[in-house]
Amino acid sequence: MSKRPRTVFRPLDGILLLDKPGGLSSNQALQRVRHLFRAAKGGHTGSLDPLATGLLPICFGEATKIAGLLLGARKAYACEAELGRTTDTDDAEGEVLMERPVPAIDAARLEQGLAALRGTILQRAPIYSALKQGGEPLYAKARRGEAIEAPEREVVIDRIEVVAHEGARLVLHVECGSGTYIRSLVRDLGEALGCGAHVTALRRLWVEPFTTPAMHSLESLQALAATGEASLEACLLPIEAGLAGFTAVQVDAAGADRLAHGQPALVATEGEGEVVAIMGPGGRCLGIGRQAGGEVAPQRMFRWAVATGQAAPPRS
Repeated sequence: MSKRPRTVFRPLDGILLLDKPGGLSSNQALQRVRHLFRAAKGGHTGSLDPLATGLLPICFGEATKIAGLLLGARKAYACEAELGRTTDTDDAEGEVLMERPVPAIDAARLEQGLAALRGTILQRAPIYSALKQGGEPLYAKARRGEAIEAPEREVVIDRIEVVAHEGARLVLHVECGSGTYIRSLVRDLGEALGCGAHVTALRRLWVEPFTTPAMHSLESLQALAATGEASLEACLLPIEAGLAGFTAVQVDAAGADRLAHGQPALVATEGEGEVVAIMGPGGRCLGIGRQAGGEVAPQRMFRWAVATGQAAPPRS
């Protein structure tokens, strides 16, 4: 049996808006597209459960330096849930723990349950989650059968609304801040309704600043790969697209030189400790920094923010 040719990776920068298929972990999806693009470095911006589909921004190369900013961004989901059953994973992939009859639930009863889940709330993560405790993911402890008390965390739910409700089937639209577990929302709503619930389908619709994303499926990317790497590269967004929600500050060549040496640079406008996108004399983003007063200090600079202080190179 002939061996599959070893992938020869290459430097590649940009952001891919992947439509993650069901059945793959976020890391499995990342590795597949990284091999397709032959990207030497890649990372995703917030895990989706294997059951879930939808937007998974993938950062290649220097874009990995802003992955943490995207990880903390607001997100939106379409969620299907089944009332009357609770599972150990809080979704359809787990073992059923309890079945209870589903009472007659009118719109007012549903709204009462949803109202308690809006705003800033304390949420307990599922025991089968990647949240770490003692340096180890909770799911690893759960699989060993250890007794787990998942910690409560503060999360922000900007919007949770009923899209459809028929019998035991419930469809929700959720917009939330980072760190939110939709499985926990559904579990807690089910308990508030007195019958339990679990997630049966979940799709991530958007991640700020990509609120109207043009996503690419694995199948479409595989088809493009057969036509040449230029077709694949056309799917990538520039790093600047991931910084669209941040204030941009301009520096000249001298300022770029100072930033490349780890020193603060003067900027024309004043700020109060906010994270900003630093734009160089060539019109390309040089990195991200923190502005205080009329200065910006470097936090994560991209490799083209060279110490020469020359303008950023043209886009590849």
